[in-house]
Amino acid sequence: MSVSAARRDGSLLVEVEDDGPGIPETEREHVFRPFYRLDHARNQDSGSTGLGLAIARDIARIHGGDIALSQSPLGGLRAVLKVPV
Repeated sequence: MSVSAARRDGSLLVEVEDDGPGIPETEREHVFRPFYRLDHARNQDSGSTGLGLAIARDIARIHGGDIALSQSPLGGLRAVLKVPV
């Protein structure tokens, strides 16, 4: 796992990358929908509700920023939070 932060062009960028299974490209926008869970069978007993990314993106957007997901060079997922400073 890698976590980094930098200030660029008037924004704070926080990048989190891992080497886990990632999220398929076709699902990356869907995971921001409230109550959407990627693997329903595996997550039934996890206690999660599928709200974390939806809430995080809403908070970022309220502050004039956003969250984007992509493929990490480490093999898993890259999440980038961008907010103006």
